[in-house]
Parts: sequence; structure tokens; C-alpha cells
Amino acid sequence: MRSDIFPPFVPTGLIGIKERLDRLICVNGTIGKREIRRPFEQWSNDMSLASVMVYVDSGQQDEGQIAVAETVANGFGAALLGVSAVAIDPPFVAEGVIIEQTTEEDLERIRATLSDKEAWFRRIVRLPSEKVEWRWTIGFPTEFLVEQSRAADLVVVRRSQLKASHSHHLDAAGAMLRLGRPLLSVPDGVTRLSGDRIVVGWKDAREARLAVRDALPFLTRASQVTIAEICTSSEQDAARDRVRDVSRYLQRHGVSCQHEVRVHTAEPDAGYLVRLAADVGADLIVTGGYGHSRLGEWVFGGMTQSLLQHAPVCLLMSH
Repeated sequence: MRSDIFPPFVPTGLIGIKERLDRLICVNGTIGKREIRRPFEQWSNDMSLASVMVYVDSGQQDEGQIAVAETVANGFGAALLGVSAVAIDPPFVAEGVIIEQTTEEDLERIRATLSDKEAWFRRIVRLPSEKVEWRWTIGFPTEFLVEQSRAADLVVVRRSQLKASHSHHLDAAGAMLRLGRPLLSVPDGVTRLSGDRIVVGWKDAREARLAVRDALPFLTRASQVTIAEICTSSEQDAARDRVRDVSRYLQRHGVSCQHEVRVHTAEPDAGYLVRLAADVGADLIVTGGYGHSRLGEWVFGGMTQSLLQHAPVCLLMSH
């Protein structure tokens, strides 16, 4: 640290204070200019969202996840970014001869489809026009969503898309692994999210820590948050310590919490979280996403995969 910028200081009354203030470099880089600054504790994150992104399938007819994304954006005063993409097949070549390829007419038809979808999107969204944006491309949906997620605090997708693995469709579960943003998946038929009561599925892992941190804008607004860890019988004491820590962490952010520990039973862990959400009246479950490999969960089963397949409420996941 340069001593000529921050010289040693011994208080000598008001004159000494004035001299030191005059020599400080301000945040904006100006020298010798005094500035009244907010106390450090007032600079902290206000637990808000500024940009919500929602993926819209080009053939989608129902509002579904768009209505949920709009509700979230409106609640936080955030911008809403609609994203859509249509992939095309590469030329099919046999023995050096192009048998089939996308024509200019095909591309024009795709552009018209995406243009119509933009008009539909802007028509059903009731936010001010300056708060609404539309982005599209002719390309792979998953790649495009991952790329565009840099502009968002939260990415919202329709749950049914999580089943699609073909490159022409959005693979939202695969995108989750690469977004670097929390993913809010909305089941088919759900068009609203109150977030008044929330269940946190806790596991002492990186993904769960990220999910809790990413969910703070929602957790700080909820009237009740229930933290639950499912463990073996031998881990109960340690699990209680863990959920108490998480509860205290959230309470320091002003979150109203309760917590519980449950021992593994024949009931699947994901089934218990879904049942707990129903019992407490929660319409949002927060968990880490794919703490184990996605392939391993697909083969052997796992919390993330089970929730994505069976949870009737919205899921907020981070990886």
C-alpha cells in the first residue's frame, strides 16, 4: 500500500480529520475531493433481482413459465428477457454429394416463426415495454440459453423441457450444470408463484450452499422457510448442527426459519420434500442441483432427478 495515498494518521482534532479527508482517494478515483459515503453495512446486497430470463419454446402456446417469470420480475422490479432458439440440421452428405440441406426458404420460415413468437410474448407479458426484451437465434437452444444467461440473475424454464435430450430442444437440466445462475423450473400447469412459504432441502455440499445464497431474494421475502436435512440415523446430531447453522445464517439475513432433521426411510428423499412442501403450504423448493453426476443420477436415481420428474411445485436449483 502506498504511504503517500494512505499515510499514517494520528488524530489531532478537527484539523487532522480534515487533512486526512482531503488526502483520501475517493471510490471514483478523484484525489483530494471529500465525499460523504454510506456506512459499509448500507452497501450490502439488497437481496433483489434486476434481470429475469425465461426460455420460450418456439412452438409454445400456453403462458406457463412465462407467467411465473413475469410475476417474479414484477415483484422485484426487474427486467424480463425472453429467449428462444430453433436449431437446424447440418447438410446431409453422402459420397461427397449433398443430399439434403436447409434452404433459404427454410431459414425465412424459421425467422418468421421466431418473429411471431416475439409478438406473442410481448402481447401476453403485461410489464412496461422498456422492461421487456426478446433474444433469439437460429441455433441450438441449450447453447444459446447458456450463452445468454450472462445477462440474467435468474433463469426460468418450463419443467417439461427437462425431459428433452435431443440437441434441437432445450435440455434445461444440462444447461443448469453450465449456467452459473440459479435455475427456476416450473412444472406444466403452474402459472403463479407466491414464494410466501419455502422449503429448503439441505445437504452439506457446495451445490446446496450456492442454492441457499442464490435463493436469498426469495427467502428474505417469505413469511416462513423450512430447512430440512435427510440423513442416516448415525448422523442425526451432526445434521441438527448443520441445519441450525443454516437457520442462523438465514436469520441474520432477516429470514423467518424453522428446521428439522429426518432419518432416511423407505420413502424416497425427494418424495419427503414434496410431502413436506404440501404440509407447510410451500410452492417453492430450494435445493442444490446434481451434487452427484447427472449420469449417475439418471442410472441410479437421485434427489435432483426425482424432484425434476415428480415435484408439483416450482424448484429453484443451483449447481
